[in-house]
Parts: sequence; C-alpha cells; structure tokens
Amino acid sequence: MRITGPGTYGPPPDRRAALAALRRTRDLGITLIDTADSYGPHVSESLIAEALHPYGAELVIATKGGYERPGPGIWQVNGHPRHLRAALDGSLRRLRLDRIALYQLHRIDPSVAEADQFGFLQDAQRTGKVEHIGLSEVSVDQIERARRFFTVVSVQNRYNLVDREWEAVVDYCDREGIAFLPWAPLQQGAMRTGTRALVKRLIGRLPPQQSLSRIAARRGATRAQIAIAWLLRRSPMMFPIPGTSRVDHLDENVAAETIELSDEEYDALT
Repeated sequence: MRITGPGTYGPPPDRRAALAALRRTRDLGITLIDTADSYGPHVSESLIAEALHPYGAELVIATKGGYERPGPGIWQVNGHPRHLRAALDGSLRRLRLDRIALYQLHRIDPSVAEADQFGFLQDAQRTGKVEHIGLSEVSVDQIERARRFFTVVSVQNRYNLVDREWEAVVDYCDREGIAFLPWAPLQQGAMRTGTRALVKRLIGRLPPQQSLSRIAARRGATRAQIAIAWLLRRSPMMFPIPGTSRVDHLDENVAAETIELSDEEYDALT
C-alpha cells in the first residue's frame, strides 16, 4: 500500500525508490508480498509485476478484491460478484499471473448476501483462477461461515501492540492453523482518531511506553522492530505485513525477525 501516492491514490512520489524496495525483497529472501487491486488503484500490483516478474517459484503474491478506490483517502466496499469478477481478472492481468496463490476478500460487503460473495470465491478456486482464499477484517463467526464454502487459509485484520480488538480472532487462527496477517503492525502508541470511544477502548491496552523504549534501547533496536518481534512471539501463525516504499525501512523491518524477546520482555509489553 505504501508504494502508491498520498491517500493510497495514484503513483508513488518516488517511483524509482518504490521499485528498488520491491527488488530488494529478492535479496532479503522475502517470500510473501501483500497487495490489493484498490492500492492506487492498480498501481501497487503493476509495480510489483514490473519489478519482480518473472517471479521466483517460492514467492507468494497475495492480493485482495472488494474495495473500490474513487479518490485519495476514499474506500468504498463492493462485494457484488460482478465487481469481484472484474477485480480478480484485473489483478491476474496486472500481476501477469495465470493463477493467484492467495486471493483475499478485502471486506465482506454488508449490502450483498455473504453466500454470493463466498460463492464467487469458491467458483474462482474451482476454475483455477485462485489457489488459496483468505479474508480481511472479519470476526470468528464470519470466518466460520466462510469455511462452509472454502478453506480459509489466512485472515488479515488490524492488530498491533496498541490495537488488540481482534484478540479472539488471533487465538482462533492459532488454534485452527490459519495464517494471521496483521495490518498496521507497527503501531506503538496512542492512535490519532476522532472517535472517543475507540480511544477509551484502547487506552487500557497501551503497552508501557517506558518498557518498549527500554527494551529497544537494550536490544539496540528501534521501537518498530520490537513491535514486530512482539507480534512474531504472539503466535506461530503470525505473518506481519509492514508496508514501506524505501529500501532502508524494508531492511529495518526484516531485521526484526532476528530479535527473540525473552519471557520477561514479552510479558512487559503484553
């Protein structure tokens, strides 16, 4: 999402830097890249193909459909099968793929019957356009309803040190062997929001900021790296997807994988 313009709309401010960051993933051994047709729209998928096609056999490109992007900062959910079909075909074309390894429903559209949305994904898998199917921003009940149509291999909800709203979903994925891809994984402090209810809900869950800073200093790491390390310790099914458009930031994020928090450190942040 970060390799697009302001408001996740249009081309990136520095196209060369975005392509360099994508190509750097090969050097770092990254095997999962998450994107969506609505990032740009279409910009992220096109840049991924330009930088990395032909893809290595080990690389999984996960993309999503179900959102429209009419302007900067504007997201409109659209789960009508006609739109999903066009979105999937467009992703296949832009990514230069015959089949998408992991296709995720970006949001369940409340105005469309779930059976129609899940049924489309089921048919896409049967016809070979999609290998595996995932969901985004869903509850446990929604995951279980989707599993009546297909095997859910991944769930992508917002989850980080600050926002633990989907704790029950993380636990469910852990038990069921479903990959959990937390978006906004680098959030470390109070979120900027105009919704007081959200602030009240989160304030009791803020990790001790002194503990976060102390652990980072002792480890010679950044606070963001410790936030990623905490996620990796949280569950073996956790696959953080921090976004970036710069090589140096990408290198920093990947280096967090080498940090193994002690029980004391993990508990201090939990």
